[in-house]
Amino acid sequence: MDVSTDQELPSEDQDMEARAVSGDRLTFFGDAVVAIALTLLALELPVPEGSTNSELWHSATAHRESYLAFMISFVVIAAHWRSHHRVFRYVTATNTRLTSLTMYWLLTLVITPFATDVIGGHGAFQARFIFYAVVQFLSCLLFILMVREVPRDGLQRPGTPPELFARAIRRLGMVALGFLISIPVSLVTHWAYLCWIVVPVLDSVIDARRGRSGQQGLAD
Repeated sequence: MDVSTDQELPSEDQDMEARAVSGDRLTFFGDAVVAIALTLLALELPVPEGSTNSELWHSATAHRESYLAFMISFVVIAAHWRSHHRVFRYVTATNTRLTSLTMYWLLTLVITPFATDVIGGHGAFQARFIFYAVVQFLSCLLFILMVREVPRDGLQRPGTPPELFARAIRRLGMVALGFLISIPVSLVTHWAYLCWIVVPVLDSVIDARRGRSGQQGLAD
């Protein structure tokens, strides 16, 4: 009996250590892919051409939609990275489902530079816009599923703030809602871009007011 117990303990310790290492490797890999996606965004930017200041400026303004798409994509990918960093610094292990979801999520981020080229093109606005919005919606949805998986399988470290996961899901959920709402709006107006900004900002304002009301209630 004593011999079998001694043999099992190292196996359990090795399994816990392997899970912890896999969690760190998954996080580092995610950071690397995000960095590559941001780099690809810059590489795809069109360079303005012209032999005079006027021609150069005219060329730059002709590519204004591509530059706007670049800024939007940069902000979107940066927001994903901030959310990933905020949540996954508390993740100490991984499982098969979390790894698969992470790979699909990273796929949407790698596709984002291509989607940026698509939405920055000319003509067929609705088709280009909807393709980009669907990619970003799927990216947000996959990240939400990743965040839900962590507490579901107990992959977080002890002492993790209990509200961390709910807050991350809420933030990304509102961003996803903005992209989702923009799809039917794009069939009516080119101002559908505003949905990507208005919905998350409106949620932030409401959340801030709710927080102040809660503090005043505690003070009373």
